[in-house]
Amino acid sequence: MTRDEVIDVFRECGAVLEGHFILSSGLRSPVFLQKARVFMYPRQTEKLCRALADKIRAAVPGRIDYVVSPALGGLIPGYETARHLGIPAVWVEREGGEFRLRRFEIEPGARVVIVEDIVTTGLSSRETVAAITALGAEVVACACLIDRSAGEADVGVPLVALCEYKVPAYAPDALPPELAAIPAVKPGSRGLA
Repeated sequence: MTRDEVIDVFRECGAVLEGHFILSSGLRSPVFLQKARVFMYPRQTEKLCRALADKIRAAVPGRIDYVVSPALGGLIPGYETARHLGIPAVWVEREGGEFRLRRFEIEPGARVVIVEDIVTTGLSSRETVAAITALGAEVVACACLIDRSAGEADVGVPLVALCEYKVPAYAPDALPPELAAIPAVKPGSRGLA
């Protein structure tokens, strides 16, 4: 899929929002990609994740034993991408503020791809990589549907993105006046109790 085809799926699902948004990274942006509005449609989700699985196959030599995703946002794309790769999908979740593989076991030496929904700074991916490598598995790549950083995020391993979509993001104390004039909303899930 091309970048425009991916973004068109998000637009068709009403998932490209405009306003003043607080991203899970803490940065502010005039655009929010509400992937939940895409994931509510199985056909569109399957289309995106099938294309991501194809891109992972092309980019990662050798076998892949597991897809691991960070909960909550990565669960649906992780599962659907793993389905197209024909491998198990498992996830990490926060426990005491850190990602842990709580419900599953991964054997040392297993080859893992981390699958995310959207990458902005890469924090969730880096934390997931750290949790999985601490178990002795080898993280061979991270993958995402959309890389909002356009290749700037460092996730610690190669990043396979279905598309890059650079959207401006600002520190809260460095907002342009037009964004500062709009009330901020936080639509993401990080930080929810």
